[in-house]
Amino acid sequence: MPKPKQPEQTSSGISRRDFFKSSTVGAVSTALVSGVHGEGSSVEVLGPGEVGIKLNVNGKTRRLRVEPRVTLLDALRSELDVTGAKKVCDRSTCGACTVLLDGKPVYACSVLAVEAQDKQIVTVEGLGTPEKMHPVQKAFVENDAQQCGFCTPGFVVACAAFLEKHPNPDIEDLKKGLGGNLCRCGTYDGIKKAVKQVAAEGGINA
Repeated sequence: MPKPKQPEQTSSGISRRDFFKSSTVGAVSTALVSGVHGEGSSVEVLGPGEVGIKLNVNGKTRRLRVEPRVTLLDALRSELDVTGAKKVCDRSTCGACTVLLDGKPVYACSVLAVEAQDKQIVTVEGLGTPEKMHPVQKAFVENDAQQCGFCTPGFVVACAAFLEKHPNPDIEDLKKGLGGNLCRCGTYDGIKKAVKQVAAEGGINA
């Protein structure tokens, strides 16, 4: 029986297959880096250690030091003690960590804290207080639109942003607009009633 053919060896003892494989990986890596930064780019590289950043959270400038890999959610909860946004799935699926970034709803678990600098961050704490509730917060209470509470802050923020764009939504608008937030307790009926109530009472700016 003929012996299996052995990979050709270079003078350095590396097979041709391994040589070409490593060369290809190196070339692709170089192309990717060049494509991201461009030759002669002056892009600032942060890290890997902690860096100082400033975040505007609910109208206040907060200074902190974090590693560049830290998400906005972890920075809010662990560094600034702003715990309204909840850490549930931590993979941009459930919406429990929804906050407003320059007025747009985003998952705080999928935004780096360093990326949120120079933007207006609003969490559920910034919408209203127990003494002066936001219309959505008030409607959630009156329509029993919460149970365990983990999804509630994210839903309140998402509903506020949704009603800003759709002041008089129909049921299909609701399904599409709030499809990025999940409630494991199944309080969707109460949430829909809360949104409808706010719309009927003149919207979030009434």
